[in-house]
Amino acid sequence: MRGSELVARGTARLVEAGVPDAGRDARRLLAHVLKVAPGRLTLFLPEEISQELQILFDAVIERRAARVPVSHLTGHRQFYGREFQVTSDVLDPRPETETLIEAALAEPFGTVLDLGTGSGCILLTLLAERADCIGVGVDLSAQALEVAKANRDQLDLAHRAAFEEGSWFAPLDQVKHRFDLIVSNPPYIALDEMAGLSPEVRHHEPRMALTDEGDGLAAYRVICAEAGVYLVEGGRLMVEIGPTQGEAVAEMMRQANLTGVRVIQDLDGRDRVVLGHSPAKIH
Repeated sequence: MRGSELVARGTARLVEAGVPDAGRDARRLLAHVLKVAPGRLTLFLPEEISQELQILFDAVIERRAARVPVSHLTGHRQFYGREFQVTSDVLDPRPETETLIEAALAEPFGTVLDLGTGSGCILLTLLAERADCIGVGVDLSAQALEVAKANRDQLDLAHRAAFEEGSWFAPLDQVKHRFDLIVSNPPYIALDEMAGLSPEVRHHEPRMALTDEGDGLAAYRVICAEAGVYLVEGGRLMVEIGPTQGEAVAEMMRQANLTGVRVIQDLDGRDRVVLGHSPAKIH
């Protein structure tokens, strides 16, 4: 069977299973099975595919039909132009999180703290974009930190990125640690919103990275209240939010005496990031 016929068969199976963008996913999965870059797959579509690879392709198509995310089948996901390892122990890096990256890079920084680092995609991207910077990533999940460390090593950032296990600021010594920039993409989905998530997210991504089992704002209450202790004068706190949470989180930052608080929209015009500055002290 030729590659084009396999793609057609895989697409039909995914359409039958109700998978969005079935044709795109079938092509990505065939490229993965053939071990070629997705952009070069067209060159292989007229070719006969071995029986062994056909069986492997059909197997991954069936897993995708069961709504296993493509990234979990291929083991990686593109984010801000780089490839990151992902597993079921971490959130899939999402395009909207690049809004946080762009906003962070808009001003200089030398040290960065990433709270709830997961795959490490935010911290490691910022360090890769700023060759003179160092940073720390914190996560409660030891399994997530193993993924983050693998990504760190793949990007050759072991000399500039450290990872600590624990809840938010708990692993840090507030006397020794001060950062120019603190970033976080915490669990912000309210418990009553979980049922509305896609099966890919609801069943295959770590629940504690998705929801606080409450109103979706618990992490922001901790982060906003404590961030000032860990920021240098004028340092920035930036958090990703759900599209309805902008004003609530902005008010938390104002209540924590952060200044210059503002909400930043993503490319779709939805509230996506809240930014605040640690006030400069009057000498």
